Amino acid sequence: MATLTVWRFPTASGADEALDTLKRLQRQELIKVQDGAVVSWPEGARKPKTRHLSDMTGMCALGGAFWGFLLGMIFFVPVLGMAVGAASGALGGHLANFGIDDAFIKQVREKVTPGSSALFALTTDAVLDRIRAEFEGWHAELLETNLSADEEARLREAFTEGE
Repeated sequence: MATLTVWRFPTASGADEALDTLKRLQRQELIKVQDGAVVSWPEGARKPKTRHLSDMTGMCALGGAFWGFLLGMIFFVPVLGMAVGAASGALGGHLANFGIDDAFIKQVREKVTPGSSALFALTTDAVLDRIRAEFEGWHAELLETNLSADEEARLREAFTEGE
């Protein structure tokens, strides 16, 4: 079963700085990173900067299409206004088919704000107590959603690149 994890950091650079920790945990086989993205939102910026973690992921990575879709739903659709309101509801419903519900999207949207950052990771085989210990002192907040095997399969079928 895959977990879509979001670590929220209280600084705009926190997620980028935490990448070294995540890479080390992966080398130690304490987590398998299937795919991921970083969002950094400098104070005063109108919108966040997003980056796909293509250098950490394997051949079965979901790729930029998934992250563009998810991060667009969280951060960019709300600023587009009423013109796309109905469409965003339909798209959000589509994400629910993959185990990513409106409550998760709302929680991330409310917590990742100007002056903060987030590390998004689709992972498996995580040794959670060891991972949590590694992130102590970062003042990171863990948000997560678990995907069932069926939801993960649907997600991969819809978004996997290069197959």
